[in-house]
Amino acid sequence: MEIYENENEQLNAVKRFFAENGKALAVGVVLGIGALVGWRFWNGSQVDSARETSLNYQTVMTTVRADDPKTLNAAEQFVSQNKNTYGALASLELAQRYVDKNDLNKAAQQLQQGLENAKDENLRSLINLRLARIQIQQKQADAALKTLENVKGDNWSAMVADLRGDAMLRKGDKQGARDAWSKGVNDKNSPALGDMMQMKINNLSI
Repeated sequence: MEIYENENEQLNAVKRFFAENGKALAVGVVLGIGALVGWRFWNGSQVDSARETSLNYQTVMTTVRADDPKTLNAAEQFVSQNKNTYGALASLELAQRYVDKNDLNKAAQQLQQGLENAKDENLRSLINLRLARIQIQQKQADAALKTLENVKGDNWSAMVADLRGDAMLRKGDKQGARDAWSKGVNDKNSPALGDMMQMKINNLSI
């Protein structure tokens, strides 16, 4: 299992996967149901549709800027029109633009939209991690802890421990934060993040 030090590494890996395998995945779907609907017609239309969606995604997300409302609106429109993985990925990147604008409410809304569009469990876990981080910034520690329960997979465990500690500290529960970070320090999935959590423990006042 490939381990990632942070959400950005995982997001880039997901995007690379769909860029490299999107056409093959579309063809795989076609092969499975082609006999029922007319393989040749379905093959062409589905591959063309997947290619067009991929190109539109790249175009929209390449131009989107936090300081340009028109590009933000175009990205939002893409999300609303694509209830699929590309829509979920666009929601993730759009949420980051809103974080850059310090508009955490809109960032959280985009991540919620991304969860509705995402089917892949790793992508859903990534979105939930981003959402929990924003909820902590919004002083919604209990909501963040609930969101973290939806993060699945051992490869996310260190990041979950780190954010759980942040949420507990936000609640004023220093012992809870210490316990969460201590568990993360012993997590072998991310030594670098473990070192950072040890620093957080050291910085806790007694």
